[in-house]
Amino acid sequence: MQKMGLYALLAILAFALIFAFLPGADRTGPKTDATLQGVELRLFPARDADAVWSFAAQNVSSNPVSNETVLTGISGGKRVLKERDASGRLTGRETLDATLDAPGLTIDGQDDMTTVKASVRLVKECADIVMTGPPQNPVKIEQGYGFTAPVADITSPLVDVHAEKLRMSFQFDLDDMDNETSSTTFKTEAEEICKDGKLVPRT
Repeated sequence: MQKMGLYALLAILAFALIFAFLPGADRTGPKTDATLQGVELRLFPARDADAVWSFAAQNVSSNPVSNETVLTGISGGKRVLKERDASGRLTGRETLDATLDAPGLTIDGQDDMTTVKASVRLVKECADIVMTGPPQNPVKIEQGYGFTAPVADITSPLVDVHAEKLRMSFQFDLDDMDNETSSTTFKTEAEEICKDGKLVPRT
């Protein structure tokens, strides 16, 4: 397995493309992308400077025409946040913010990610979110904001939500959903609450 940042990965894939067009290279197919296998990579979003995404992927391919990178066979997906002290300086420590499971991801030139299904756990809120969408209107993970999804089911200690046309921030703020087709159930008698990312008995 190789560990690398996304831009280093793209540089390697670009080199692979150049190599593919050297004299003597096999041009029997119409492919314009390059593929790596067995890769561990980290994504440092420009629009979310304190966040770092990391994944292991069985296959990673990059298409310079569409400026997209496609990951398949994903495991170990997670988002961590760089810790800052009271003065705003980085401490060098990181906190696990979310985990991500998806059959595949497409990362565009803005570092936004799309997929037909994503299962996300927001650690601090002890919340599980399963989002789905068709290929023509997929789930979107927007850097610096959060999630948009045609359909989402949210399970947390105090509330369950079925949401359609969901817009939700990484901070678990439900900014928008279709009220006519969505539903919310508050767990007023829940026996557990979330504290510091863990379920504890409600007192």
